Amino acid sequence: MRTGDFDYHLPPALIAQTPLEPRDHSQLMVVERSTASLSHRSFFEITDYLRSGDVLVFNDSRVIPARLSARKADTGGRLEILLLRQLDPRVWEALVRPAKRTRVGSMLEIIANTTAVKEQKNVVAEVIKIREDGIRVISFSDGMTPEGIGEIPLPPYIHVPLSNPGRYQTVYADAAGSVAAPTAGLHFTPGLIDRIRSKGAHCLFTTLHVGLDTFLPVREISPLEHKIHREYGILGGKTASKLTLAKKEGRRIICVGTTTVRLIEAAAQASKLPLVQPFQGWVDLFILPGYRFQMVDALITNFHLPRSTLLMLVTAFTGKDVIKHAYREAIARQYRFYSFGDAMLIL
Repeated sequence: MRTGDFDYHLPPALIAQTPLEPRDHSQLMVVERSTASLSHRSFFEITDYLRSGDVLVFNDSRVIPARLSARKADTGGRLEILLLRQLDPRVWEALVRPAKRTRVGSMLEIIANTTAVKEQKNVVAEVIKIREDGIRVISFSDGMTPEGIGEIPLPPYIHVPLSNPGRYQTVYADAAGSVAAPTAGLHFTPGLIDRIRSKGAHCLFTTLHVGLDTFLPVREISPLEHKIHREYGILGGKTASKLTLAKKEGRRIICVGTTTVRLIEAAAQASKLPLVQPFQGWVDLFILPGYRFQMVDALITNFHLPRSTLLMLVTAFTGKDVIKHAYREAIARQYRFYSFGDAMLIL
C-alpha cells in the first residue's frame, strides 16, 4: 500500500468556495457497494434510502473561533495562531505563522477581533514548548477563551470569506472543541432531521473534536508510517446502549461523517462486543484498507482531499475500485468537493 494509491487530480474549479442554500439542496451520490452502482439525487432525498429502525449517528462538536491574531511583545511583529487542542484550562497546542518568529519563551500579545469583550483585550501568551513537528505548546493568561477574541478558521483551500460564520457549523452543533467542522453534517436542516425521525429512524449524537489531520495530507510514502493526530471523543452511556441494541437486532448503523466512524469504531475496539461500552478519551484510530468494521453499516460523507486520512478511511469502507469510479464520476458530473461541497451516501 502506497500513499500515491489515494491520489487523484481535481480541477480547482470544483473546490466549493461557498455553501449552497438551503443546506440540504446539495447533490447526493448514492453508492451501492454490493453492485458498484451509482445514483445521483439531491441531499434532501436521502430519506428515500432510510427505513424504520435505522440509527443515524451524528458528531455534535462545535467549531471554536480558533484563529487568533497576535503580535510579539518585544518587536511588535504580527503573527497568526491556530489553536489545535486544549491540554488544560490555560495550555493549548497550536500552529503559529510565521513559525520562525517564535521560540521557547516568546511572549505574545493576543489581539481581540472585537471590542465587545473588553475583559479579554489584554490576553498574553508564552510559548513553552516546540515539538518536533513544529506544533507550539502555548500557555495563555488566566481566563482566556477563544470566544470574543478569535475567528472561525476556514480550511486553507477556501479563499472566499464566509459572510455567516454559523454556516460553518452544523445545525445541531453543541460541544465546543473542533478546529474544523464535521462537514458531512453541514447538509442537514432541522426539517430534514424531523423527516428522518418521522420515518422511524433514530438520531444519536456523539462528540469527536476535529483536529489537525483534517488539514494535512499524508506525506509518507507508505501510509502505514503516518502517525495520525489524536482527537478527543465522547460516547455517552445512553448512546452506547442504543448502539448495542441496534447491532443485536440487526438494524443499520449509519454514520454521518468519518469522525463519527472513527469514534464508534474506537469505542467498539475498547469494548467486549456485542456490548458497546461508553467511551471518553483520545482517539487515534487510523482506518486503512483491510480494516474490519465492527459497527458501521452505511456512511454519509463528503468528497475528500487527495492523500488524506479521510479518503483512506472511505476507501477502506467502500473498496478501492468502487471509490475510484465514484470520484471519477463526481468529477465528470461537476460535483462540488470538500467542506462546502456535495455528499455521498455509501450503502
